[in-house]
Amino acid sequence: MLAKIHSATVEGVNGLLVEVEVDIAFGLPAFATVGLPEAAVRESKDRVKAAIKNCGYEFPAHRITVNLAPADLRKAGTGYDLPIAVGIVAACGIIPDLKLDRYLLIGELSLDGRVRPVPGVLPIVLAARREGFRGVVVPQENAREAAVVQGVEVIPVNHLHQAVEFLAGIIEIVPEEVDVAEFFQGQQRFDADLAEVKGQEHAKRALEIAAAGGHNLLFEGPPGSGKTMMARRLPSILPDLTLEEALETTGIYSVAGLVGKEEGLVTQRPFRSPHHSISDAGLIGGGQIPRPGEVSLAHNGVLFLDELAEFKKNILEGLRQPLEDGSVTIARAASSLSFPANFILVAASNP
Repeated sequence: MLAKIHSATVEGVNGLLVEVEVDIAFGLPAFATVGLPEAAVRESKDRVKAAIKNCGYEFPAHRITVNLAPADLRKAGTGYDLPIAVGIVAACGIIPDLKLDRYLLIGELSLDGRVRPVPGVLPIVLAARREGFRGVVVPQENAREAAVVQGVEVIPVNHLHQAVEFLAGIIEIVPEEVDVAEFFQGQQRFDADLAEVKGQEHAKRALEIAAAGGHNLLFEGPPGSGKTMMARRLPSILPDLTLEEALETTGIYSVAGLVGKEEGLVTQRPFRSPHHSISDAGLIGGGQIPRPGEVSLAHNGVLFLDELAEFKKNILEGLRQPLEDGSVTIARAASSLSFPANFILVAASNP
């Protein structure tokens, strides 16, 4: 029997739909995953098998083929565990097709069937809304982040059997809802505020001009003169994030796995201060599976480079494109990804 489950992946900071097709056929017991799966996706068969059995469902002793379409898109991460498991259960005839067509599923499974959080949920929910899905089934710990997106039901689940019973119409789960306005109530609370600084009028003036015009800034002075202290207080005088900017910033942090389960939405302008020993990929972004670097994590905020002269020349040269274009493009043989990187650069150096 064949079952089709809707899921998604993240490419850059954009969500892309993935259709998980599960076919159970007569033959010797086997479990094959096709569709350019990475190692974590190939390993999902062991997690899925244990989770299904430990939830009390019968794992079919037949030939199981899982196809992740489109097949030419490389699949990475553990977020396919839940849709694959639900697809196997659905292929056994337990879940009707009606709800499967209206909901998108994402989540990692533990061996006991618990659903664990995954990164990149916000771009995936935005993609689900764009494609007209009624709702998304997500891990409980990702629910607040996902519920920031209005116009789509967010169904939080803690366990595989919850997802199966909801999709089968056995139980009802109240969709997660958040008041977006509450996230912005704490915008004016800063750990480091420029109002705390006494004196340093010339440095304050420079910060005010930089904040007003979005200019980059270089502090030069002897150790202990307050360069780092002043730079850390720049976000406190920047304009508040708009909802659109907050969603952009949260999307980047979601892909990087830096959104806390109680946080949900990034509402303060980021301040990133990488150490001078950082690598090219750490600052600009990259890796085997390209991830956002510090320039993207500082999007809509401040990137502070302390001890500017200690940074390697090639790393500083790599800042040219993001400073000029407000984005950074990471090219690989298989694909080319772009990450937003519109930030204010503040640097500090000794004379």
